[in-house]
Amino acid sequence: MNVLLIGSGGRENALAYKISQSKTLNKLFMAPGNPGTKHLGENVSIRLNDFNVVYDYCVNNEIKLVVVGPEQPLVQGISDYLRERGIKVFGPDKAAAEIEAHKSFAKKLMSDYGIPTAAYAEFNSGELNKAKDYLKVQKFPCVVKADGLAAGKGVLICNDLTEAEKAIEEIFINKIFGSSGDKLIIEEFMKGEEASIFAITDGDGYVCLPSAQDHKRIGNNDTGKNTGGMGAYSPAPIVTSEILNEVEEKIIKPTLKGLKKENRKFIGCLYCGLMLTDKGVKVVEYNCRFGDPETQAVLPLLDGDFLKLLYSAADGKLDKEAVKYTGGSAVCVVAASKGYPDSYDKGFEISGLQDVEEGIIVFHAGTKEADGKVLTNGGRVLGVTAVVKSNNLKLAKEAAYRALSNIHFEGIYYRTDIADKALMKKVMYRKPDSNRHLV
Repeated sequence: MNVLLIGSGGRENALAYKISQSKTLNKLFMAPGNPGTKHLGENVSIRLNDFNVVYDYCVNNEIKLVVVGPEQPLVQGISDYLRERGIKVFGPDKAAAEIEAHKSFAKKLMSDYGIPTAAYAEFNSGELNKAKDYLKVQKFPCVVKADGLAAGKGVLICNDLTEAEKAIEEIFINKIFGSSGDKLIIEEFMKGEEASIFAITDGDGYVCLPSAQDHKRIGNNDTGKNTGGMGAYSPAPIVTSEILNEVEEKIIKPTLKGLKKENRKFIGCLYCGLMLTDKGVKVVEYNCRFGDPETQAVLPLLDGDFLKLLYSAADGKLDKEAVKYTGGSAVCVVAASKGYPDSYDKGFEISGLQDVEEGIIVFHAGTKEADGKVLTNGGRVLGVTAVVKSNNLKLAKEAAYRALSNIHFEGIYYRTDIADKALMKKVMYRKPDSNRHLV
């Protein structure tokens, strides 16, 4: 089949990497793609905000499946538009994508269907004083979240009342997240280890991919500002068979059931951001698509036909046997531009991209090509992923950082502690058992 993959980041490079290996693929088109995806198919320029143009492209190029990478087109309703015209889409419709588009909706869904999450309250921009009064009776630290999409950066952890009041003023008055901050959520701070699970679903059945752990903060030891993600590893040893069962029974199943009952049947990848607390697993957030950079660590660990899995979900007949976990491990380290997640310069030449050993995959995120050279073009520039055949995160981490030592651009920055949480075994949620990882 011919496939159109929408998006241009590291996640989409990883999706293209896996889709391109499929025996059921005829040709892969990526809109717009990036310098890393061009070797896996054909990068094409389409006006993605004009859904009729996207539809015409699908018809003219005999596209049998559209895979939507980023959340924005999903939230804007691209799946609805194409499905109504007979094009199969891997990605939820606008109503189901609200699970990411509005945290207030996600929290209400969890509340209504008994899905464990942090206690919270929501406030709109006209309730600044009410929000401040609420803060005065809260325990600290607390978490302040912009309700809408904020590129993974709309979460502020506040250590005291002064920080929390400043945070809501920044969101409501200074509009640091624009209209995404017209409403905000104040949550209790949950203690524990974070983990991520991707559930590939046709709205009824689902398949869980290997677990992962993201690293959101800019600095080592989880310090500094939140980012879109500075690295990830998979599988996460803290997600034991026992915990995975708990996630499925208490989170994934009731979430899909609740969405379907609300006439928001979810087709695509349901991302569950989790906190493993001493009181059980709780939801930190949902995404309506694959996570970035977890995707770059998870997908290389799959055997089988990944495209077949995606198509079967979009077709409403999920093939639970299409892929399986290889038994290996992967570590992805993000190479970022100096200054990220704040302001940063672009246009620096990247060298060393070809000087990588076997088992290393360099996923492009914020890059562009000019005069035959690959240049930096974003905050998160590359996702350098090491894959080893054994479940040995130590070997994977060492290989990833060896590869990074050979890659250079002006102002290159990356954390040096990706996967250390697993290797140092700082926190264990419960005693591990069989360490089962689907698929």
